[in-house]
Amino acid sequence: MSLRVKRCSFCGSEIPRGVGIMYVKNDGTVLYFCSSKCRKNMLILKRKPYRVKWVIKKAKSTKSK
Repeated sequence: MSLRVKRCSFCGSEIPRGVGIMYVKNDGTVLYFCSSKCRKNMLILKRKPYRVKWVIKKAKSTKSK
């Protein structure tokens, strides 16, 4: 049992226990997502987090705290 806090693979926000989606790719890579918005942006729309404006704003706001 891991008590370590998971981070979203797309936006980098912390995911509390019991929330979010764990996605396992065919090659064994495990991706954690805080919401379906992050999952769809990465897996379906093939977007890169550093090119999405709301992810950049979220990263700046958490960094300044």
